[in-house]
Amino acid sequence: MDAPVDLRSDTVSRPSAAMRHAMATAEVGDDWYGDDPTVNRLQDLAAELTGKPAAAFLPTGTMCNQIALSILGRTGHSVICEATAHIGDNEAASSAALSGIAFHYLPAADAGALTADQIATALEPDPYHVEVVDLVALENTHQASGGSVLPVAEVRAISKICAEHNLPLYLDGARIFNACVVTGASIADYAAETTAMMFCLSKGLGAPIGSMLVGDTEFITEVRRRKILFGGAWRQAGFLAAAGILALQEGPDRLAEDHANARRLAEGVAEILPGSIDPARVPTNILFIDVAGHGHGLREWVRRLAAQGLLVTTIGSRLRMVTHVNIGRQQITDALAAWRTVAAELGTGSKG
Repeated sequence: MDAPVDLRSDTVSRPSAAMRHAMATAEVGDDWYGDDPTVNRLQDLAAELTGKPAAAFLPTGTMCNQIALSILGRTGHSVICEATAHIGDNEAASSAALSGIAFHYLPAADAGALTADQIATALEPDPYHVEVVDLVALENTHQASGGSVLPVAEVRAISKICAEHNLPLYLDGARIFNACVVTGASIADYAAETTAMMFCLSKGLGAPIGSMLVGDTEFITEVRRRKILFGGAWRQAGFLAAAGILALQEGPDRLAEDHANARRLAEGVAEILPGSIDPARVPTNILFIDVAGHGHGLREWVRRLAAQGLLVTTIGSRLRMVTHVNIGRQQITDALAAWRTVAAELGTGSKG
């Protein structure tokens, strides 16, 4: 292979030639003053697509989440989320340090999908008057559950429970467009059920950097103030926003290719390493491979796969691969060749 097949994340994708041209020729201003015209066009486009009154362009999805939590939650109060959700797992220390927020974790019975009944039970009054819940946060698609998808109907049911308790509902929609491909819903369908939501431009949509946070006008006004307080003030950010505009215009239509490639990859690995993955549980572009039953430590698998030109990462006790815009059929073929070679080297896997 001339270059490694990089499946560590969909964040490793490279901007297209069209994106590079758009970035090079972008009209820019100073976003701190709100006068970068390309940033403003991107924000208007995000608001239009989601059906929300306003949007803010931020450097990262984590900053989107943390600013939203700081606005919608209060110090010493709790946010309900699924037990393995990114916002309550990977970002727990950030929330504690920046906003003094704690999490009330609910383990999902299936693939990271919280239910309205679970949340209703969790919102029953604390008999000791200690825990106060300020916010319910969902993740869609759910990364730690292999890119699983929460249907709009369940989000709507959860939104109704939140409304009954006068609580905001926040959606970490880093990969929400992947969910839309699976369900056939629009991003506006999901956004309509939330107080606020975010989505990444730099994952499946293929932009080099940036995420969007959307909500009502008052909320986004406060988001823009806190963006500055959190150190996220852009200057000539239009160079990056230009790529984001193309990502929103062109990225969603090709995500089904990523899903098809992920399923093909899953089927191939399942044949090479029986029992390591169930292809039927790969609905989008994220695969987790359990090599525990095939001997050798995770680092050994990562090292040997890299030596064969395949880059993967580890999440907990599993290997993870994520398909993206730079991965086509040839890269999947090359990736499976790497898996076959390493399985043979380690004396494991299918003998057929």
